[in-house]
Amino acid sequence: MEKKTAIIIPARYGSTRLEGKPLLKVLDKPVIQWVYEKALQVKDADVVIVATDDERIVQAVKSFGGLVEMTSPEHKCGSDRIKEVVMRHPEFSYIVNLQGDEPLIEPDSIEEVIHNVKEDDYTDISTLVRRLENDEEINNPNLVKCVIDVYGYAMYFSRSKIPFERNVGMADFYGHIGIYGYKRESLIKMTELAQTTYELSESLEQLRALQNGMKIKTSVVGFVPVGIDTKDDLEKFRQIVECKLKKV
Repeated sequence: MEKKTAIIIPARYGSTRLEGKPLLKVLDKPVIQWVYEKALQVKDADVVIVATDDERIVQAVKSFGGLVEMTSPEHKCGSDRIKEVVMRHPEFSYIVNLQGDEPLIEPDSIEEVIHNVKEDDYTDISTLVRRLENDEEINNPNLVKCVIDVYGYAMYFSRSKIPFERNVGMADFYGHIGIYGYKRESLIKMTELAQTTYELSESLEQLRALQNGMKIKTSVVGFVPVGIDTKDDLEKFRQIVECKLKKV
């Protein structure tokens, strides 16, 4: 069977901070379409699918010609939603979990995630990080930090400032960008593992993988993501898009 790479975008209508955000429009285009079109630019991906539990999102994706699959409303996280889709497709050997609220992510960064999970035999999961330069970001508990080893593998993720600076100025700080690449067997394994103590403590799903000995490879990228979680985020994205159009 041919091994295929799938980008799957989990998207749900309900959100505590911004209801219906996949369908909110910027320049007459819903957010989910902005993300989908970025994913289509990734050369190493064979297919892009939206995974949702809401008929309104299904119809929206179909209206712009995208592929979409309905999933159970009982899933607690995007990884479980993605696994349901993957289990229908035995040809999917490599899977990217691309968040539906990251419309500014760069296609070449997604390709880096795919490369790491395909080409590195030791990697179960791949993801992205960026260098943090100011104390406000470093100390922000809503921005997840990551410490990595000399080979680029994640050692730990935390909402706290890590590492602690006993000696100031000696360490680099990295912020996590919430995209994941998986080998098929790694995705299935992680979603079937019980939640771990660190995961429950920090509310970070990737800690389940680390605490069970799975290897997460990181790549450092230069862009600053604009995740859409609030009306202010949506407006910021609108301004960025309008500014880019004026320069064209």
